[in-house]
This record gives sequence, structure tokens and C-alpha cells, in this order.
Amino acid sequence: MTHFVVVRHGETRWNLEQRIQGQGDSPLTDSGRTQAEAIARRIAAEPAFDLLVSSDLGRAHDTARAIARATGHEIRLDARLRERHFGIGEGLTYDEVGERFPGAFRSDGVIDPDYTIPGGESRRRFHERVARAFEALAADHPDERVIVVSHGGVLATLYRHIHRIPLAEPRRIAIGNASYNAMSFSAGAWTLHAWADDDHLSDDSAFEEA
Repeated sequence: MTHFVVVRHGETRWNLEQRIQGQGDSPLTDSGRTQAEAIARRIAAEPAFDLLVSSDLGRAHDTARAIARATGHEIRLDARLRERHFGIGEGLTYDEVGERFPGAFRSDGVIDPDYTIPGGESRRRFHERVARAFEALAADHPDERVIVVSHGGVLATLYRHIHRIPLAEPRRIAIGNASYNAMSFSAGAWTLHAWADDDHLSDDSAFEEA
């Protein structure tokens, strides 16, 4: 059995502006850095872990650095854990993307998992990438405890994978910045232990992925 704690990065400037970051980047805000320190203290107070792995995008890496400082672990960067690529939609607000690319999120209550913004990644390809990445980590680190720092979309598609929610089905999934999400993988099956836990944060507003 491999145990995971998966953390969404701290708040960024583009989070506040409701802009799609994707594989672009935006710096952590002062609040985001405070959130990163808070989740780092929580993880440092828990039982020891074996591996700290992070998306190689700046906002996740900066959050992971806080955990590394608090625990003494080195960070392993992994591009498989990047956010979904939104192509030419990156940097636009969610409203702007909805206007320019109506199929990007949903249409008449149904999501097209194969729709791709030019230059980007479909929901299906993103989902498959993330599922493979986590299950490869589990295979490489049996009987270990792994801390992963990643992104809201990664957490949302992992939640779908664990609960076998169809990609075409809209579903509101709350994922706060620097939230604590715990799960395990054993014998080909996932078990969820904690989701969107933000008890370590003094004030947090949850992102919702559909």
C-alpha cells in the first residue's frame, strides 16, 4: 500500500484574478506563502514520510519548498504532475475562455472530454496523464508515504478517478489552496481518507473544479 498526501499549491495572483493558469504560471501571493508555511507545519508534525514530489511549475515548486524547509526533505520535480494545458486560453479569465471557447468546460450540462483549446490538452488526455502518474508513483514506492504538491485540476481529476466519475459528467469538487488531501493505493484500488481538509488554515476559500 502506498499512502499519499496531495496538496494544492498556495494562492496565486491569477487565482485572485480568476485567470486560467494551466501550464503558464503566476507567483504566490503573500497569503499563498502563508498557506504554504501552514501546510508545511502540519506535515512536519505528522509521521515521517519517504518522498516529497512536486509539479515543476513555479507555484507548486514554491509551495513544496516550504514543506522541504520544514521537514528537511529534498524535492523531486515531476512534469507529469503539471496542471492541464489550456493552450491559448492560458492567462484569460474563466469568463473569457467560456466566451471564446464554449466547449472548454461544459455545454448544455454535458462536458465533451475530447474538446481541446488550440495548443492545449483535452480533459481525457489530462485525466489519463494524471492517473498514470499517480499509479506509477505507487508502483515505484510501495509501502511508503508520499507527499505530492500539485494543482487544483490535478486533484479534481484524481478525485474523479478514485470515485469513477465519468469525465462527461459535471461535478462540483471543492479544492482549497494548500488543502490537505489523503488517499492510499493498494492492489489496484484507491481509498480516500481526507479531502479538502483546511483545518491548518485560518482563512481559505475553496476553488471548485467542474
